[in-house]
Amino acid sequence: MFEQKAFFDNLKSTYDKSIDSYKNEIGQYRTGKASPKLLDSIFVDYYGTKTPLNQMASVTTPDARLIVVQPYDRSVLGKIETAIRNANIGFNPSNDGIVVKVPVPALTQERRKELVKQLSQLSEKFKVSLRNIRRDALDEIKRAQKDKEITEDDEKKFTDKIQKDLNDYIKKLEDITKVKEKEILEG
Repeated sequence: MFEQKAFFDNLKSTYDKSIDSYKNEIGQYRTGKASPKLLDSIFVDYYGTKTPLNQMASVTTPDARLIVVQPYDRSVLGKIETAIRNANIGFNPSNDGIVVKVPVPALTQERRKELVKQLSQLSEKFKVSLRNIRRDALDEIKRAQKDKEITEDDEKKFTDKIQKDLNDYIKKLEDITKVKEKEILEG
C-alpha cells in the first residue's frame, strides 16, 4: 500500500543527503582562506592503517592564511607533514616538533576562475543527481497509480509536488553555489 507521508519523507531525506554531499564536496575547494575542511581528504599511514587526518589530530585555523595540525601522538608529525605535501593540493607544510603548520597561499585570479569553472561542473553533476531522484520518485508514483494504490488525481497532485520539491532543491543548490563562487572570487 502506498504511504504518502513515508514516500515524501523519504524523498526529502534523499534530496537532503544529496545537498549535504554537495556541501561536503565544495567545502574542500580552496577559497584563499584557511579552513580545516581543506585537509579533510588527507589520510595518514598510522601504524599500517590509512587514517583520516582529522581523527588523529586537532586541525585549527588561528588566522586566515594558516592551518595548524596538532597530532594527538607527536611521533606521527613527520608522517602528517609528508601526507599533506604528497596530497598535491598546493600546500607546503612545516613541522616544528610540536605542530605542523600549513600556510595557505593566496590564489591567483587564474586559479580562482578555474575553481569557479570546476564548481559549476560539480553543481551540474549534482543537479543531474537531483533530477534522477525525481525520476525515480515519479516512476514510483506511476507504479502506485497503475497498481490502483492511488487515484489519477493523486498521481497528478503528487507529480506536481515532486516537481515543486525538485525546483526548491535546485534553487537551494544554486544558492549554495553562488555563495561559494563569491568566496572563491573574493578570497
